[in-house]
Amino acid sequence: MSELDDLTTLVRAATPLLVIETVDEQRVIECFRHVIGQALRPLWRWTLTDGLGRLDFAQPGAEVAPDASATLEAIRAADERGIYLLFDFHPFLRYAMSLRQLREIVQRHRSAAHTIVLVGAMIELPPALEALAMRVPLALPGLKELAGILRGEAAAWQREQGRRLEVDGDAARTLVRNLVGLSGPDARRIVRKLIYNDGALGAADLPELMRAKFDLLNRSGLLHYEYATASFADVAGVSRLNAWIQRRRAVFLDPEPALDPPRGVLLLGVQGCGKSLAAKATAGGFGVPLVRLDFGTLYDKYQGETEKNLREALASVELLSPCVLWIDEIEKGLASGGGEDGGVSRRVLGYLLTWMAERKAKVFVVATANAVDQLPAELLRKGRFDEIFFVDLPTAEARAAIFELHLKRRTLDPASFDLPALAAASEGFSGAEIEQAIVSALYDTAGSGAPPDQDALCQAMAQTRPLSVLMREQVQALRAWARERCVPAD
Repeated sequence: MSELDDLTTLVRAATPLLVIETVDEQRVIECFRHVIGQALRPLWRWTLTDGLGRLDFAQPGAEVAPDASATLEAIRAADERGIYLLFDFHPFLRYAMSLRQLREIVQRHRSAAHTIVLVGAMIELPPALEALAMRVPLALPGLKELAGILRGEAAAWQREQGRRLEVDGDAARTLVRNLVGLSGPDARRIVRKLIYNDGALGAADLPELMRAKFDLLNRSGLLHYEYATASFADVAGVSRLNAWIQRRRAVFLDPEPALDPPRGVLLLGVQGCGKSLAAKATAGGFGVPLVRLDFGTLYDKYQGETEKNLREALASVELLSPCVLWIDEIEKGLASGGGEDGGVSRRVLGYLLTWMAERKAKVFVVATANAVDQLPAELLRKGRFDEIFFVDLPTAEARAAIFELHLKRRTLDPASFDLPALAAASEGFSGAEIEQAIVSALYDTAGSGAPPDQDALCQAMAQTRPLSVLMREQVQALRAWARERCVPAD
């Protein structure tokens, strides 16, 4: 049943009190203009500034002054059953007189019942009314309506500027698809900004749209967004993971894939070996935005708030699809163990597993973890993730590539270094430790004014004890566990 059919049925069924939480007041009005075409009821609107007046035909002024009590008395005295849209009326229900008047209206006999519609951004009702109210979610605009918004804003710009707007048809259709999940006013503001930026709508506007959309959806600040992921597509040391992603890219991006779309991977590995870069490389390989969820920001001391935060974060991620959701250090939020946290971790795990199994949106999950022994068994079984990859200490070839990357990043010419020799000298080093060795060499030679040479890098590495030495037993145990259980990322 469509949204308009649902509202029409509720009005015909003499539902006395509806609650619609939205900031898009014009959309509510348009919906009920359609409803009265089927339900044949007079349509009224009340605001604190204009009072109560008819909406279904032209009228010179309000019939009732803005006073809340007078408005409710006029509705109670009306003989003809009507639909009354009361905008931002709920604060007046704190007063006993207004509360009693509205209760008497909504408890009238069905044959004489009006339909009262309370509309506001966030509506909290007294318990006496909450039991009598039906909350109706207002659906967000669909593709057809969003396309109409884009055409309307383009036409308005052309009338104002007196010249034609440059529009790339394919890009415009992509922009409309990516506006899904936004309210009408939010979509209109974004489209208007994109048009006024340069007097054109093209493929170059997509990153700006996605950033603006993310800012609107992430008001809670639980997510971190990165659109420019293409530069991570060829990260050194994860060649097998990259090949796995490329084989699935077309299916993931296809609106109607013939195969089951890929759903996610778990990245285990030694600290500092590039799991974070591998997550970014996954988004780069798919060519979609990366959204990071940090479990540490979810947890709240109040009962139920942690689960609510997770629901809101995942709902926002779905509206950003297609995208990659990176859950960093997932074991910190889902660690198996006792009930020291009152069962919050178990409830969070349960909701996450349900969402992972049932989601329909194109959200590819990349979870990273350092301590596999802290992960619950439910998360590791086949079906939760498509594959479990192990990001090991880099090979000699990968270490040479890492040296080359970080030397270039610091404007040092890799050709002036013996990269194979550096790779041999850095046996057991992670990517992060190689980077820090280069940083140390830069500091060591800063006093002389000369850039670091081969000897300076070797000396910096000789003074470093990598994690594979400091935590030899733990690292070896992790690598031994992963050898028979995981797919190497490289």
